[in-house]
Parts: sequence; structure tokens; C-alpha cells
Amino acid sequence: MALSTSLNSVSIITKASLTNNPITLNLLKTNPSLKTYLKLNPISKPSSLSLFTQPSKLRSKIQYFRRPTIRSLFTGIVEEMGEIKQLGMADHGGFDLKIHAKTVTEDIHLGDSIAVNGTCLTVTDFDTRLGEFTVGLAPETLRKTSLSELEPGSLVNLERAIQPTGRMGGHFVQGHVDGTGEIVGKEVEGDSLWIKVKVDKSLLKYVVPKGFIAVDGTSLTVVDVFEEELSFNFMLVAYTQQKW
Repeated sequence: MALSTSLNSVSIITKASLTNNPITLNLLKTNPSLKTYLKLNPISKPSSLSLFTQPSKLRSKIQYFRRPTIRSLFTGIVEEMGEIKQLGMADHGGFDLKIHAKTVTEDIHLGDSIAVNGTCLTVTDFDTRLGEFTVGLAPETLRKTSLSELEPGSLVNLERAIQPTGRMGGHFVQGHVDGTGEIVGKEVEGDSLWIKVKVDKSLLKYVVPKGFIAVDGTSLTVVDVFEEELSFNFMLVAYTQQKW
């Protein structure tokens, strides 16, 4: 679920404390130590590892090349917070999520990619007059993310896929969620807020200090990693606290 705080709410927190109701977050990681020809998802089974390799045999002297797959990219800079209007099983048998939003529906089209709490989803229906759009959720998406915990009225972070003609701030994020985490601590320092998140050991080994991680679609910089506690932390500046 999306984490949203305000200056009024965080000003009364004076020291690190455990939350009574842990908040589940969608996490996306980067691993700067991986070579560029290796792509993997640490949560996936070993068989899902993808390597760029050359075919063992060529059918002719002509070398054939596959057309590269075009994937959506995001920056982790949230454009707006949308409101969940409806979610659940649809007539076609799938799981649909309908969201009310203003900014991302201005130039929306069928098939567009929109990151919802950091999860890249495809627009299957929209109504620009009402400012609403619908996305479908696959069973694997429901298993790997916290989107199934949403309910009507919940707020979600939204970002449209970036275009090469615009400014590319933040970090490059594919919107492929690797796992979820729980907020286990908060601490105020000045007008900033420290957040500590606990994750599975299989995911933590890919989190590095000063690397970046997308939490509910928000691009953030990892400050420290606590291996014994299976957690890491980051800091939210005042602006991010109000917009996230």
C-alpha cells in the first residue's frame, strides 16, 4: 500500500519506533555489480535467469538478429496520487483495478504503460471525462506486489512511462517488482524522516548502500544496509513526505 505522510503527522515522532501495523511496500532494486549482459530477478527460480548468448549453430552464413524488445521505463518520480475506485474480479474472469486520476489521464491511450505503486501495468480501458482508467492484474502481479491489499479509497502513486523527448530525472526503473517489504521503524531528523524497511534475505543481498531502490514507485537512495536485521533505510525530505 502507498505510504503518505505529512509534516504535521511526522513532527510528533521523536525517536525510532516499530509500527503496530507494518506497511507493505513494493520494492524494485538495482545491482551495480551485475554485468550488463546478465539479467535476473532474485525472487524468481533459477530457471528464469536470462543470459544474452549466441546461437550454437547458424543455419547459413548470414547472421540473424532479433529485434530488441521495447520495454517501458520510468524515472521513479511520482506524477500524482490516484484514488482506487474499484477493484476485484471482472466479467472476463480477470482481476481489474479502476483508478481515478487527473494528470495521467490527460493524454491516455489504450495499451499505455502506467506505474501504479511502482508496478508497470497496461491500460485496458479509460474515460477521460470521468478521469478514470482501468488496468488488469495478472495472478503473478498479485503474488509479488501489495496491490491486492488495496481497497476503494486507497491512494496509489502514479507515473506514466517516460518519453525520450522529455527530461529523465530520478533513476531508470522498469516497473518489475522484485518483492515487498515492511516498514519497521521511523525517526525524525530535522524536517526529514528516516524510514527502515525489512525485506526477505534473498532480496536484501542485492540492496547496497548509496544504491537506489524504488519503494511503491518512488525512486530513493539507500543509506545503510543492516544485514543482521534483514533491513535497510532511506531518508525522505520534506517535499517527498508531502507528495509520496
